[in-house]
Amino acid sequence: MLTVVNIPNFLTLLRIVAIPLFLILLEDYRYGEALAVFVAAGITDGLDGAIARLTHTKTTLGAYLDPAADKLLLLSAFIALGFMHAVPRWLAVVVISRDVVIVLGYFLLFMLTQRTMEVQPSVFGKLSTFLQLTAVALVLVSLFRPELRLEPLDLVAFYVTGSITAVSGLQYMYRGLAWLAQEAPPATVETGQRTDDSASRRRRA
Repeated sequence: MLTVVNIPNFLTLLRIVAIPLFLILLEDYRYGEALAVFVAAGITDGLDGAIARLTHTKTTLGAYLDPAADKLLLLSAFIALGFMHAVPRWLAVVVISRDVVIVLGYFLLFMLTQRTMEVQPSVFGKLSTFLQLTAVALVLVSLFRPELRLEPLDLVAFYVTGSITAVSGLQYMYRGLAWLAQEAPPATVETGQRTDDSASRRRRA
């Protein structure tokens, strides 16, 4: 039986622990150190999955913890950078809204069906995560070294990231609705009872 606390899960936990450190450094205008922490967190994101596959140490905890760590890191980064006006606020709203809608939709599906939907990452979902990480890294580099900032490149990164993030959100919504159409119990209509009730009312009239 696989232990829950293995190397991949430990790396994922390190990524979660790094989030408050990243925000503190960002708040203190220590952009170089914040960039280093963010890059290190991004590296652990790739390492934990690779190690889990190579060593066959995948766990149920890791399957839920890894995407949660990614979302916490990115949402924290976009919220902080949005308030700092380092990224467009519309982009922060798109990123946050997409994840909120997915989480609320997941729980709504569970409430309607009393079944859990297995969420498999899509190509657009993985691409949106990569683009969000890239956009945040570009912004942190610009904050750390303003002379290296290329505004046209930042704008392209923002618009592409926002577009792919929105598309991935719509794709997950479509998946959820398709799953609901298959899993939701059919509505039962007691036609015989209703017919009898109607006949009784006509006789009384």
